[in-house]
Amino acid sequence: MTLTADSLPDDVKILKAMVIAAEVKAQNAEAEAKARALLIEQMKFTIAKLRHEQYGQSSERGAVLEQLELRLADLEEDASEAEAQAQLAAAAAARAKIEVQGFQRKRPVRRPLPEHLPRERVVHPAPTACPCCGGSMLRKIGEDVTETLEHVPAQWKVIQHVREKFSCRSCETIAQTPAPSHPIARGRAGPLLLAHILFCKYGLHLPLTRQSATYAREGVELDVSTLADWVGASAATLMPLVEVIRSHVFAAERIHADDTTVPVLAKGKCRTGRLWTYVRDDRPFAGTAAPAAVFFYSADRGGVHPYAHLATYAGLMQADAYAGFNRLYEAGRKPGPIIEAVCWAHARRKFFDLARLNKSPIAIEAVKRIDALFDIERDINGKPPPERRRIRNEHSLPLVIDLERWLRQQRAKLSASSQVAKAIAYSLNRWNGLARFLDDGRLCMTNNAAERALRCVAVGRHNWTFAGSDEGGRRAAAIYTLVETAKLNDVDPRAWLADVLARPSGQADRRVAALELEAGSRHAGGMKGLAARPIIRAGFAACTAIIWLTPAPLPK
Repeated sequence: MTLTADSLPDDVKILKAMVIAAEVKAQNAEAEAKARALLIEQMKFTIAKLRHEQYGQSSERGAVLEQLELRLADLEEDASEAEAQAQLAAAAAARAKIEVQGFQRKRPVRRPLPEHLPRERVVHPAPTACPCCGGSMLRKIGEDVTETLEHVPAQWKVIQHVREKFSCRSCETIAQTPAPSHPIARGRAGPLLLAHILFCKYGLHLPLTRQSATYAREGVELDVSTLADWVGASAATLMPLVEVIRSHVFAAERIHADDTTVPVLAKGKCRTGRLWTYVRDDRPFAGTAAPAAVFFYSADRGGVHPYAHLATYAGLMQADAYAGFNRLYEAGRKPGPIIEAVCWAHARRKFFDLARLNKSPIAIEAVKRIDALFDIERDINGKPPPERRRIRNEHSLPLVIDLERWLRQQRAKLSASSQVAKAIAYSLNRWNGLARFLDDGRLCMTNNAAERALRCVAVGRHNWTFAGSDEGGRRAAAIYTLVETAKLNDVDPRAWLADVLARPSGQADRRVAALELEAGSRHAGGMKGLAARPIIRAGFAACTAIIWLTPAPLPK
């Protein structure tokens, strides 16, 4: 209906009421349009994030995406109709563009082949006559050598342990050398084979079914049940060393903590268990203790589990914002409180997703400001704590103060339901934990050390699909502890495990048997080429076991 001067009433009160009603209607329409726009923005962000996820079941993710896209279409239609009815002519704000510098992959440089590999000369026949004049008087003036790398398939062999018997001619007593110790009781597998099976399963993520099929193709029939027995017995033999590494990790001044999911088979279906890791890595602040990682398994993610894992630990802990850690930060905790240091990488990631997917100008600016702090950290990596703290107070502190002020200003301008406001709230609600690195040179800005340690689990669960039981999860945690600790110390895990299993693992009298591990240099076949670099020295008796790890170079 079109209003004209004749159709309007002459009463001033009625006219005022009509104006107020029209204003209220316009405000309601505008508020409804803003609510729809915000919901559409959230839906688009969720869809874009799901499309960028790397892991997850494809069928479930596809179904969720389909439903979200249908819902998004309806919302956009509703918004268009409301905009037409209200005759709103608001121009769409030009979105800021984010320029992500692409990774310029360097051209591979041909490096010389490893010097420690054996060389086999293949001399090609020389010409017997000159190709120019046909003369036969040729003399050698040199040679050109072209090297190619070749692979020799795995070699299987059976080692016969022969114990000769001797009889004394005087007293007719029979003498014989005692039977050699085996890595596992009543096992016919040698230490190199056991180490290979363990490393393939937990280091290369090859299930025992695939290993059994591979060995069969090589002419050796090993049933999956046999391999499973060997893995279980080896884990039991190695458990004392796992306990030594746990003690070493929890003796640190600062640790990293994180967890991830692991599917566990239960009555024909899978349920979700958790693998927890705690990492000691003092190299960023020039610490001399060797890095190490310890893993634990639990059937769920209850906060009681980290509370039990860290029952004897007090000190600094870098972790994410998991609520189950909150009990650990209580002041009255025994043996002492754990001081929380929040991960900046988690805070940055929330802004980066919005900058990449939604091209949000506020998120782009937040990423730039946080990256400036990381640039300072790269320059002080490996320096002692006092120097790290001095440089941070001089360069990082002003940036952190300015970032907090800027974030609070931006949050005041945004709706509390917007994705950018939620990302800002995540950081501001944990600001004390984020800013704690400024006061302690031992702290890092991120919890990347723990996340790197968990990559093996993330890759492995897509190959072996699930753990067979809770006991299998605990066994995986024990072997992951050994494999990841070896990697952190730049040691070949397979050579290391073989050397451990080849040592006496405690006799019937349970005396302390010294365990000395030599750092395995990259070798070809057996244990040849082991360098004399001590890695771990431990005893198999409680209270006498010690650990001695040589730190590896700083992580890149």
